[in-house]
Amino acid sequence: MAPALEFTITHRSGHARAGVLRTAHGEVDTPAFMPVGTRAAVKAVTHRDLLDAGAQIVLANTYHLYLRPGDDLIARHGGLHRFMSWDRPILTDSGGYQVFSLADTRTVTDEGVRFQSHLDGSAHAISPEKATDIQAQLGSDIAMVLDECVASPATPDVARRGMERSASWAARARARFEAIGAGEAPGVRATNRGQAQFGIIQGGVYPDLRTESVQRTTEVGFEAYAIGGLSVGEPVDVMYDVVGHTAPRLPDDRPRYLMGTGMPDDLIECVARGIDLFDCVLPTRNARNGQLLTRDGRLVIKNARYADDERPPDPACGCYTCRTFSRAYLRHLFLSQEMTAATLNSLHNLYFYLDTMRRIREAIVFGTFENLRQEFHRTFSRRSITT
Repeated sequence: MAPALEFTITHRSGHARAGVLRTAHGEVDTPAFMPVGTRAAVKAVTHRDLLDAGAQIVLANTYHLYLRPGDDLIARHGGLHRFMSWDRPILTDSGGYQVFSLADTRTVTDEGVRFQSHLDGSAHAISPEKATDIQAQLGSDIAMVLDECVASPATPDVARRGMERSASWAARARARFEAIGAGEAPGVRATNRGQAQFGIIQGGVYPDLRTESVQRTTEVGFEAYAIGGLSVGEPVDVMYDVVGHTAPRLPDDRPRYLMGTGMPDDLIECVARGIDLFDCVLPTRNARNGQLLTRDGRLVIKNARYADDERPPDPACGCYTCRTFSRAYLRHLFLSQEMTAATLNSLHNLYFYLDTMRRIREAIVFGTFENLRQEFHRTFSRRSITT
C-alpha cells in the first residue's frame, strides 16, 4: 500500500522550504495556506471561487460537523469529499480548540472532554479515540489528534499539565488510528483509506516544554506535525520565538503545520522559520467586517474617504474583485448590508493570502526569499491604510 502522505522538499532558503505534499486527493505545493471551511463551506464563497483564487486544500471543523449534520450521516454519503463535492485535499482539526473555548460548559479529564452542545445544550464527550473515529468517518486526507488547548497566559505548571495530557492523548489517538487502518474498529466507517494523522506540539510559551513535547510526540510517530497553542493572545515576537525554537526540532522530512496563525506578515515570518502549512479564519472574517487586506495593509472599506474612490481595493491585485469593482462601490455594498459585499471582500482577501503564498513559494525556488521578505515588511502595515 502506498504511504498515506508523501512530502518532498524541492528547494530551501535558510530555514524556509518549498515542497510538494501528496495526499489521497491530490498534491499541495508548499508553503500553503488553507482556507477555513468550518462547516464544510468557506463562508460567502463557492468551491469554484476557491479554485479560481488558487486554493489547493481546505480545512473543515470536526466539532461542528460532528454536531451537525453528524459524522454518521456524512459517512453514509461517502465521506466529506463527496458530501461537499470537493475533490481536492481536506484537513480536519480535532475540534479540541472549539471544545476548550466552551469554558463554562465543558469538563476536562485525562479521559477526554465532556461538554454541552452550543446548538441545543445536549451533553457530549470526546476522547482522543472518539475524535479519531469521527475524522475517520469524515474521511479527510489529514486528521488532527485531540490536544488540550490551555488558556493564555498560562503558568509553567498549567502549560506542563496541558502538554503532558496532549502527549498522552496523542499516543492514544495514534493507537486508535492504527486500529482503524487495520480494520479493528467495529462500527467505524472509514471513508478514506489514504487518511494521514498529524501530531500536535504543545507547551505554551516555554521552550523546555516545547522541546519535551516534540520528543514525546515524535516518539509516537506521525505522518507530520503541527505546532498548536499559539496565536491565543501572546505577543507576536513571543510567537515567532516559539516557532523558531520548535520547528527545527521537528523531523526535517515531515510537513510542519502552524495552527490558526494568520496575519500576512505572520505567514512570511513563520515560513522563514520552517513552517509549511497555515490556516486562519482571518481573511474571511475580516472580509465580512469590511476589512480588505492589501500589500500596503488593512483597507477599512466603510471609511468615508472611499465614498467617491474609483480605484480598486488593491491596484497590484489580480483578483476578480480588484479587476472589476471600485472602492466606492464596495463601500456602498457594505454599508447597504448587501450579501454581495461579504462575497466580493472574501474573494479578495482569500486571493491575497493565496497569492502571497504563491509569491513566497516562487521566491524560495528562485533564491529571492529574503528579498521578498524585506520588500513585504517595507510595504505591509497592520495599521489601516490612509490613502
